[in-house]
Amino acid sequence: MALNIPGLVMVVVFYILVLGIGVWASVRSKRTEGETQGAWIETAFLANRRVNLAVGIFTMTATWVGGAFIVGIAESVYNPTKGLIWALVPLQEAISFVIGGLFFTKPMRDKNYITMMDPFQKKYGKVLTGLLAIIPVITEVVWVPATLISLGATISVILDLSFTVCVWISSAVAVVYTVVGGLYSVAYTDVIQLSLVFCSLWLCAPFVLASDTYTDITQTAFNHTFQAPWINHLDPDEVWRWTDHFLVMSVGNLACQDFHQRTLSSSSTATARIICFAAAGIVMLLGIPPVLIGAVAASTDWNLTSYGSPSPYERGQTSMVLPIALLHLTPTYVFVFGIGAIAAAVMSSADSFLLSATSIFTTNIYKNVIRSQASDKELQWVIRICVVVVGLLGTSLTVLDNSVMAFWILGSDLTYTIMLPQLICVLFFEVSNGYGAVTGYLVALVMRVLCGEPIFGLPVVLHFPGCTLEDGVYVQRSPIKTICMVSALVSILLFSYLASLLFNKGILPERWDVFKVKSQRSTTQPMDDDKTYVQNGIDRLALEPMLDTRC
Repeated sequence: MALNIPGLVMVVVFYILVLGIGVWASVRSKRTEGETQGAWIETAFLANRRVNLAVGIFTMTATWVGGAFIVGIAESVYNPTKGLIWALVPLQEAISFVIGGLFFTKPMRDKNYITMMDPFQKKYGKVLTGLLAIIPVITEVVWVPATLISLGATISVILDLSFTVCVWISSAVAVVYTVVGGLYSVAYTDVIQLSLVFCSLWLCAPFVLASDTYTDITQTAFNHTFQAPWINHLDPDEVWRWTDHFLVMSVGNLACQDFHQRTLSSSSTATARIICFAAAGIVMLLGIPPVLIGAVAASTDWNLTSYGSPSPYERGQTSMVLPIALLHLTPTYVFVFGIGAIAAAVMSSADSFLLSATSIFTTNIYKNVIRSQASDKELQWVIRICVVVVGLLGTSLTVLDNSVMAFWILGSDLTYTIMLPQLICVLFFEVSNGYGAVTGYLVALVMRVLCGEPIFGLPVVLHFPGCTLEDGVYVQRSPIKTICMVSALVSILLFSYLASLLFNKGILPERWDVFKVKSQRSTTQPMDDDKTYVQNGIDRLALEPMLDTRC
């Protein structure tokens, strides 16, 4: 395959445009920081809470409509072992936005938190919060390879280089871009990126459908033509696993920093809620083109195209099917815009994942646990180093699997099974305390590891009903992730209640109360007039859980 000059020019021009906007936004953030009374760290991570409705909708949507979203949906629809039934990401993310807007936005935004870990720090203390914060950081690291794989697959089609080389090139670009500025640059570049994604995808889809090398997708949806039907179906023993997958992708994202960083940076709670509801509709609309492209790819006789036989699936290039389809099924100028859409989507997510991991590590681990007296200049260097480290770690994970959806699902798995029950309890249940949090953390982590994970070669130790041996490997058929999540939720509430009962009733001596359960009641009462107070340069508010279930 020869070097595709138009596609290469499009990517280079786009990168220059985005970097230019990023530099401009970075300069603006420094000027804004000097003009306001807000803390530097709040300006860097939350754009000084000045994100308006329009920019908020763009940056919220662009964060989730990334390369993993576009390339991953097309990959799943095209893959004969999965199909559309396993590619309902647009619907799942829309549900996530609606639930987040209804229940999670108000208690977080009203308290003016910096990160999603701040309510934990207020209630459980710095050290325990630092321990809990490890999982969100790992989640962001796991999502990085999903983004890089999609961009690496695209560039490998353009440059005719090896997949590995393209992934590392993509990583270098993403890291450099993210280091340039904070959330200001991320938010304003998201406006350009999402605009390009929207226009390009809807430009490409009609041209793909106009190709004369495929069979009508309404026929191949339910009939075996060149491969299995692209809608596919669920076998009886897959229903529980599909349900588990749907729940993970629907509500697991509510316990990640990317979502809360957008709502916390909005100008008000009402604005944050509207942003969530608007993003839910837009993400559904943007999910249609990759589904159509994946369906056409599954219905194409590749021997009639310039790609030739065998098909991408038979060549092991399923993860690259979207850029391959654009290259071989559309005119060159349309392909160029399609490549621009993928690059824009990838960049809009890559900077978000890197910044989210960095914000939690810097604020809740380094600043509050490792170096509480760190200066702003020191924190700036910590941010830069952290972005590079996260980029390197995330890129290294691409050698484990080249499937976009595999890493995306794994990241949502961690937030769903471990962090979601923790966040629910700390926001909505007064009874929750450090003892329950530690127990729930260990229960979820141990159970999830024992359930096995094929991506990382973890064997199945804990066998649930339906677990079968296939090709020498045990496969779980039960909704193991939901089981782990519910077990963690019950453990947090149960052990929190028991600890509160034992210490508040004097059954156990107060000197054994490591997490200060007896004093928790007074420290979690509202401040006068419900006003913000500042501690160590970071805005704080007294925690007001929505449900009071104390002993």
